[in-house]
Amino acid sequence: MTTQTSSSFNNPSEQKNKLTPEKALGLTALPHLVKSADAVRRWVEKKEYRGFEPFDGLSSPLRVLTFRNLLAERILQQAVRQSPVNIRPLVGIKPLDSTKGRGMMAWGYLFLHRATGDADCWTKAVACLKWLDTHKSPKFEKHSWANYFDFSSRGGAYYKDDSIIVWTSQIAQAYLEAFEQSQDQWFLDIASSACDWIMSLPRERTDHGECLSYFAHGQESIHNANMLGAAALARTARHVGRQDYADVARSAMRYSCLSMLPDGAWWYAVDDQYHWIDNFHTGYNLDSLKCYIDYTGDTEFSDHLARGLRFFKSNFFETSGRPKYYHNRAYPIDIQCASQAIDTLAYFAPEDPESLSLAIKVAEWTIRNMQNRSGFFYYRKYPFGITARTPMLHWGQATMFKGLAHLIFCLSPEKGRVTPETRTRYSQVGQE
Repeated sequence: MTTQTSSSFNNPSEQKNKLTPEKALGLTALPHLVKSADAVRRWVEKKEYRGFEPFDGLSSPLRVLTFRNLLAERILQQAVRQSPVNIRPLVGIKPLDSTKGRGMMAWGYLFLHRATGDADCWTKAVACLKWLDTHKSPKFEKHSWANYFDFSSRGGAYYKDDSIIVWTSQIAQAYLEAFEQSQDQWFLDIASSACDWIMSLPRERTDHGECLSYFAHGQESIHNANMLGAAALARTARHVGRQDYADVARSAMRYSCLSMLPDGAWWYAVDDQYHWIDNFHTGYNLDSLKCYIDYTGDTEFSDHLARGLRFFKSNFFETSGRPKYYHNRAYPIDIQCASQAIDTLAYFAPEDPESLSLAIKVAEWTIRNMQNRSGFFYYRKYPFGITARTPMLHWGQATMFKGLAHLIFCLSPEKGRVTPETRTRYSQVGQE
């Protein structure tokens, strides 16, 4: 189902068989997008899906000098993260596996499979999903996923194998995408297991809904985490008929939608210490809300979706297509903002041609300005021409691959075509 809530959305049926300016732009850009996506895919595969991440500083042997003091750990972590030069090899940080990186790569492969029918994309997606099945967090019986390093922030610390709802929800949706393409029960069973883990999380109960916690060992109320969890529950509920999933998803969406600011923005979280508005977390929120509406048919929050999309398009992009980090300032120009913007705008493109043209513009700017000739994307650009060229694995490579693949899928004339023969060919995947 599609959501048409304001004049900013156009009826896709009215655009059928018409070569609109947006479609013409897309056809012109498509070869460039395909070349870029192929280059970053090959780079990730060559690295065997391992790499650095912005917040991997605590995997350095220098951590012993922090004496487990939270502030000292944050300083070390931020020193590694913010350095425009990659100091990780100098401080003993090695490339690590990435559950979230594998999840985003799998989702990207699946988008390309839907767009092209390429069996190799399906094979690689399944390989990533099988790897994720065997690399779920050992701390929990149900499927959930975590970082391969410890992390400290202003909200506290969590540790390797402490699963978080953000990665778990997004990886669950990759399994759901595979299920929807193949109808293989194995994918749905793992997504359901992940949703059972989400259902077990603490929740903040308020008079305007419940907020799913960021992690399992305490309550941490963050809008994007809450909404991502709700989206995974709603999408899974559609397939398994679990009303309890749908009820929790609705309550979680109610919490975050009724916390929306009058102009259509969200703070990162309600608490004062989290009062900033950034690009990629807003993208997560919009994706999640659209997913919830599409899979439940619940239109209570349709106006919030339309207002949020208007704010997103109006405040996070320059005329060149360069993505801004915050709604009120551009720097740092961050690859995660670019990748998530492309992904989010591609998601809205079937209903909103303006989103399609903006997605293409952002993708082209990012490819021109942030992709290395070897295929990987730079981490950040700072003022005065300073570029942090460190190739992060999830944060930049996997998310850019997924975003570009999603956009390619939107521009493909065969998008969404999965035949009964395809489903038969892909049956019994989990038992191979």
